[in-house]
Amino acid sequence: MTIIDRLRDILGDAHVLTGAEDTAAFGKEWTGHYHWTPLAVARPGSTAEVAEVLKLANETGTPVVPVGGNTGLNGGTFAEGALMLSLARLNRVREFNSEARTVTAEAGVILQTLRELAAEHDLMFPLTFGAQGSAMVGGFLSTNAGGSNVVRYGVTRALCLGVEAVLVDGRVLNLLTGLHKDNTGYDLRDLLIGSEGTLAVITAAVFRLAPAATGHATALLGMRDLPGALRLLHKVQAGTGGAVEAFEFMPRTYMERLAHYRPDLACPFPPEPVNIMLEIATTIPGDDPGARLEALLGEALEAGEVTEAILATSEAQRRKLWEMREAAAEITFTEPLLVDTDVALPLDRLDEYLATMHRRLAEIDPGARELVIAHLGDGNIHYTAYPTDEALSAPIRAAIAEEAVKLGGTFSAEHGVGISKRPTMAAHKDPVALAVMKTIKAALDPKGILNPGKVLP
Repeated sequence: MTIIDRLRDILGDAHVLTGAEDTAAFGKEWTGHYHWTPLAVARPGSTAEVAEVLKLANETGTPVVPVGGNTGLNGGTFAEGALMLSLARLNRVREFNSEARTVTAEAGVILQTLRELAAEHDLMFPLTFGAQGSAMVGGFLSTNAGGSNVVRYGVTRALCLGVEAVLVDGRVLNLLTGLHKDNTGYDLRDLLIGSEGTLAVITAAVFRLAPAATGHATALLGMRDLPGALRLLHKVQAGTGGAVEAFEFMPRTYMERLAHYRPDLACPFPPEPVNIMLEIATTIPGDDPGARLEALLGEALEAGEVTEAILATSEAQRRKLWEMREAAAEITFTEPLLVDTDVALPLDRLDEYLATMHRRLAEIDPGARELVIAHLGDGNIHYTAYPTDEALSAPIRAAIAEEAVKLGGTFSAEHGVGISKRPTMAAHKDPVALAVMKTIKAALDPKGILNPGKVLP
């Protein structure tokens, strides 16, 4: 029997896809930068079936690439000649515990589904980003995704209490706990989160939930410079008891591009060099976050720290401000030749980094253009360059990483490493850390079949 025949015995004919037509949707990444032809796509419907598939793949030495919503940006699901393992059918919410404020969800549950379920119980799952309508639990765990609410709630790792995962030999690692404290040896949960499917296949997780907001206050601000924006962030954090949920930086160049591609979302005032979408939230019934924010912004306007301020007065206006930010991917990936990155810097080095990169880009490619948008509250900059020549893409990518690391930052903040950042890992990751990672990889995946060619140089 071929491996395809054996897979069909395990999963049934309908859940083993082969041939160019049936696997077409799984043969490319959302960005369009990577294309491949998989051996087949296996669609297990349970953890037990995932275990059987991995056991077979390990026995036959068949490379396996896990895939969820396939909304990654760095080639993390590239699977030429490999067996793709779609977790989409593992889409059950196993438990919702409103008393403990936890939810246990399988790897194929869509992020938006989690957020809507929590809202039905007057709770919130805080993770939010543009692809929440397609991104799945397994995917956002595998990259330790961030998003717009990190400034208050942290990245995915901070929201996850426990995981269930299948090892390459088919054994099931059960770390599904709702405990907030568990000091019983090495933290294998955190090891698997962010490992991009190279160590095991996550099949379920327990997440913590937060109280639902009873009110929001959302504003769009025009400011002259980034240091002033950061001073405002600290002032609003202090004045609201840490209630800032989003502090998003949209510079003038972003606003101009937004107006070009999405005129319905054009900035309502002439864009300043620095434009900020700010949102605070309260969980206290009867509290008026709008009044507090209006008072704080009034002081900033009077002091000349803010030049323009629009405070949303309805949910429709609030949603439009969010749409301006969430259109970032749509207006970024409009050209075939681009270098898309997601660096992170200490907050006090952001302005220096952007000035340095503006100069470096002009040195490498005088005709190149740049587009910047940032989760300013946590120092995460999405820096995109549009080179004039494909040959200049690699040196531009190298410079973006090099300047971030020089200033105490990182070359990968929330999108994972995948394929595209492997050379950068070789250049900038601590060599001892890389050696430890390779040792762990060899111990958990001796044949090197789990998402091969990703993350590690």
